[in-house]
Amino acid sequence: MDTDSVENGEGSNIRQRISAMWVEWRTLIIFLLVMVLFRSAVADWNQVPTGSMKPTILEGDRVVINKLAYDLKVPFTTWHLAQWDDPKRGEIVTFYSPADEKLLIKRVVGIPGDVVSMRNNQLYINGEHAEYTRLDDNIVQQLDAWNRRNHYFFFERIGNTEHAVMLKAAAPDDYNSFGPLQIPHDKYLMLGDNRDNSADSRRIGLVDRDRITGRAHTVAFSVDYDAYYMPRPDRFIRELQ
Repeated sequence: MDTDSVENGEGSNIRQRISAMWVEWRTLIIFLLVMVLFRSAVADWNQVPTGSMKPTILEGDRVVINKLAYDLKVPFTTWHLAQWDDPKRGEIVTFYSPADEKLLIKRVVGIPGDVVSMRNNQLYINGEHAEYTRLDDNIVQQLDAWNRRNHYFFFERIGNTEHAVMLKAAAPDDYNSFGPLQIPHDKYLMLGDNRDNSADSRRIGLVDRDRITGRAHTVAFSVDYDAYYMPRPDRFIRELQ
């Protein structure tokens, strides 16, 4: 038997099988490819594993990220194709840590040109001190008893931004005070709302603009890790502030 004929016949059979599989599965393959590209460049939902953004974001929240809030990137990269906006002070963003490349979620506190300092957890931006008022009980009650006993809870307001923060009753001096620090061009200072338990710019440094991947705007749904992953219905479709 001609060896070339056998090889050609096997090659033809393989091509036919691949063609048949493509016809059968192409709709699913295209759908999955579009979804992957969509999540990489347009919108995504991130599970929050830590409490660094409590009381605003809890462990187990699934947060929706708008990846077109500021720019358009090449999928799976931080390369910018177009840019139309920049993060604003007070917004919650996702970014890749300059320390270890992990994807983090924090609040923008300092934008380029700001002079930021903190004294015993009192925040100052451009010489203006933040004002602190009592946080709503319905927000505090979402936390467990240990957190409620060992923290103080406030609305932190500076300029036109206001959001919830929590502070330890006794925090280390080397973490609740810094600055004054002027934020350079194309850099951002990120802090967690859980001020004394957050690996933010006080530990990882300032964040480059091109490391920011999107803006968080809604908790889509949430599960309670301490209650056998039971859903938290009151946190479904909850807008972040």
